[in-house]
Amino acid sequence: MPANVPRTVGKILALALWLIAATGWAQAQSQTLSVTAYPAVDEIIRAALPTWNKLHPGVEIKLVSRNFDDHHTVMNTALSTSSNLPDVMVLEFSRVGRYIDGGGLEDLSKPPYNIQKVRSKFIPFAYQQAIAKNGAVMAAPADVGPGTLLYRTDVLKKAGVTEAELTQSWDSFVAAGEKIKAGTGAYLISHARDLKDIVIHANIKPGDGLYFDAAGQVVVDSPRFVHAFELARRVRQHKLDAKVSAWSNEWTQGFKNGTIATQMSGAWLAGHLATWIAPNTSGLWRAAQLPENAWADWGGSFYVIPRGGKNKTLAWDFIQLMTQNRDIQIMAFKTKDAFPALLAAQDDPFYDQPIAFLGGQKARLLWREAALKSSAISVNKLDAIAEEVVNTELDKVLNHGKDIPQALADAKRLLDRRVRR
Repeated sequence: MPANVPRTVGKILALALWLIAATGWAQAQSQTLSVTAYPAVDEIIRAALPTWNKLHPGVEIKLVSRNFDDHHTVMNTALSTSSNLPDVMVLEFSRVGRYIDGGGLEDLSKPPYNIQKVRSKFIPFAYQQAIAKNGAVMAAPADVGPGTLLYRTDVLKKAGVTEAELTQSWDSFVAAGEKIKAGTGAYLISHARDLKDIVIHANIKPGDGLYFDAAGQVVVDSPRFVHAFELARRVRQHKLDAKVSAWSNEWTQGFKNGTIATQMSGAWLAGHLATWIAPNTSGLWRAAQLPENAWADWGGSFYVIPRGGKNKTLAWDFIQLMTQNRDIQIMAFKTKDAFPALLAAQDDPFYDQPIAFLGGQKARLLWREAALKSSAISVNKLDAIAEEVVNTELDKVLNHGKDIPQALADAKRLLDRRVRR
């Protein structure tokens, strides 16, 4: 046998090993991470892609975006059937409860995630909202919706109403609405249900949720709900609400025309008013804290990892970028009014800048105060059902004169039955 044969075989073997290694390297460099989201979180993700690509060159983000309701419906189906699961999901706060105790999500408090080690980086209530009953942390907060009262200065001026009258107490808020209606013909709020919603969101005891307490017991007959229903009934009785639902054409038209004087919501609504709902009203709006300084959070986005996902390490890298990177958080705030859940993003000069749409008011300082003072609202998988039951009973009170104690007792009875199933 020629002497050079072993040497030739060795070269061939080395080449084969190199090819195998190179193929594996190429595959690793061409991975795809699937992410699902809804507007405007999808645009925030797209804006973050250059940063992601620098950190993970060759790892493509496949972003699927659907409208808000369709997104959560599809994600619910995917988690229920463990099929067609993305690597990363974005969930809105009101929908988190449906999934948090369902067993379909990764516990981010366990290795390799260990999110509890960075708990101090987040606004306290935002992190708390992602904790399941068993102590598992099922989601990472990206943004929050500090509650605020937005009002039309021109309407208030014409009615002779001051901001202090709106905010001193809930009773004074409704009384101010009576003056506004008498002096201008404008409605105080779009729907009496809105007032109920914000009152039940406000000043919840730590550990409790909107409809269930820390022990999972139904609390819809508590004084908090009685007060909320009484205020909503008073608004309806004095014809102070326009009886229009949020996001309807009538709702947006009321803001454009000044026939709706105030709106209580998350701070993000100011951005929507400025950019597409009522840009023609720039300079006429102002922001204030909620009546009685009722600190409340209104919405927020969370990132989760489905248990059946395939690329969990990369998924966690992506979630850390979107939730713990100060530059990304500030970018989302500046471009999409996504109020940062990251504490390190609370000291940017952007907070001190006047907002032209709000007449030059430095409203972000108000919203930061509200975000830092709001309490956590624990979520429950029955929250969506509870909301439907409570709203149905409120409609019976507003439209048919049903007795409030009876309405809330009926709501509690129905929900108690669901809890026992």
